[in-house]
Amino acid sequence: MSSQKESTARTLTVALLVCLVCSVFVAGAAVALKPTQVENRLLDKQRSILAIAGLSKPGMSANQIKELYQSTITARVVELESGTFSDAQDPETFDPLRAARDPSLSSPVPAEQDIASIKRLERYSTVYLIENDGELDTVILPVRGYGLWSTLYGFIALKGDLNTVVGMGFYQHGETPGLGGEVDNPRWTGQWPGKTIFDQNGDLAVQVVKGGVDPRSPNAEHQVDGLAGATLTSNGVNHLLHFWLGQDGFGPFIRNLRAGEA
Repeated sequence: MSSQKESTARTLTVALLVCLVCSVFVAGAAVALKPTQVENRLLDKQRSILAIAGLSKPGMSANQIKELYQSTITARVVELESGTFSDAQDPETFDPLRAARDPSLSSPVPAEQDIASIKRLERYSTVYLIENDGELDTVILPVRGYGLWSTLYGFIALKGDLNTVVGMGFYQHGETPGLGGEVDNPRWTGQWPGKTIFDQNGDLAVQVVKGGVDPRSPNAEHQVDGLAGATLTSNGVNHLLHFWLGQDGFGPFIRNLRAGEA
């Protein structure tokens, strides 16, 4: 019996030591790989911004993406409530999504206003500007909101008139493949360039239309075909765009930028 107890104790000791050694290796690997993971996330973000702005080309290397981004894109932090540029945060390191989880940098969105179902709104966000001879050419705005199964994270790029869409798309979501997941299908995202966000009265008019756009409609210039079989995801895109381009999102910033007061 004593021998059996000793054998069991040795087995448990060896198992414990193996677990400890493995945990040390795993922790070490996680620490060692963290800079690479951060770098890859940054690269993916830059790739997405360039793609939405219509600047990237298929097959670009990581170095080409970095060089193109650095030579064409200027990141600026915006205080959402006032709609003005802010130096309170570093645009190269500030993470609006992390800020949205920080009570000191965000606030709850009242249920009646939270059409995008984001729950908390960061005080500051980061926008991306492209200038040409000192004039604003394109502004890229981050957007997010809930679809059917997940939060969709993406960007919308507007021309210097702050109305005409250059591109729109999502870089992260968990929607159903073949249905809501078609939000990242080039055939769908390819409908966005040239559409306009606001009507002649300055009201938000952009809309993803169930059943498809009627080209004879006077509102066709603001509309994009809905996703087949994915009404809730299409509604989610509508809601998130109306939130982020409206008064609670980048609306004040867009107005100030038009007036030259940002």
